[in-house]
Amino acid sequence: MTDSVLVPSSLVREATDKREATRKLGYVARAATVFRADRLIVFPDREGEGRWGGGFVETVLQYATTPPYLRKEAFGTRDELEYAGVLPPLRVPSWTGSESDDSGSLREGIVTQVGPEGRVRVNCGLQHPISLRLPDSMSAAEGERVSVRVSSRRPVRAKLVDAPTPGPRVARLDLADALDVEGYRVATSRHGAPLTVDRLADVADRAQDGLTVAFGAPERGLPEMLDASAPVDPADPPEGFDVWLNTIPNQGSEVVRTEEAMFASLACLNLR
Repeated sequence: MTDSVLVPSSLVREATDKREATRKLGYVARAATVFRADRLIVFPDREGEGRWGGGFVETVLQYATTPPYLRKEAFGTRDELEYAGVLPPLRVPSWTGSESDDSGSLREGIVTQVGPEGRVRVNCGLQHPISLRLPDSMSAAEGERVSVRVSSRRPVRAKLVDAPTPGPRVARLDLADALDVEGYRVATSRHGAPLTVDRLADVADRAQDGLTVAFGAPERGLPEMLDASAPVDPADPPEGFDVWLNTIPNQGSEVVRTEEAMFASLACLNLR
């Protein structure tokens, strides 16, 4: 089952400076991580972008969802990451070494060198890069992200595995491509059908094969981005979606920020 969270490239359109924009994206990454989203997709909303568009949003989100021990190797120095120090920690168990698994901990690594005889050197956050043999079913290039199963640190015993590591994968895709997945696809809007206990049970039933949830931007909701007719008809979702859903009914603030909407919405939808 693949769960996806979709956010627009105009996500930080109201930010007054790069520091504020970076902090906001950090909490978007936290929400996706806390609720175990597999994908965090940035889709284009060029009409709504401010100073920082999709490239900035994607880079900061990718940095935030990369293990700290790999960030220097993966990103080096970039202008978009000037205020990366304000990003809140995600504390994914595999990053901190606190996960418990009889078969060993699963860690993300980066291939730093491709050698002869099917071996590669991988930086996976241990004291030094380690030399590992590629399984017959895998290939790898320098700079590629890989998964490493570490069964012992002293002495080091590890192997490459064909498995996803914990934490969301960030990508920038057109909305149609992001929605080309199995499962139930939800477009969120304050004008959608209010989320109730009964409706949550229905969503849970429909989301057995996966759940995709799309969010809008500050003062620019999904109806404006998707050119939906007003008022929104919950029974007539936009192309590619299955439903318009108001995940924060009776909201007490006129505007709910995207990161706030993510925490509130995914907390409910996670109950399935």
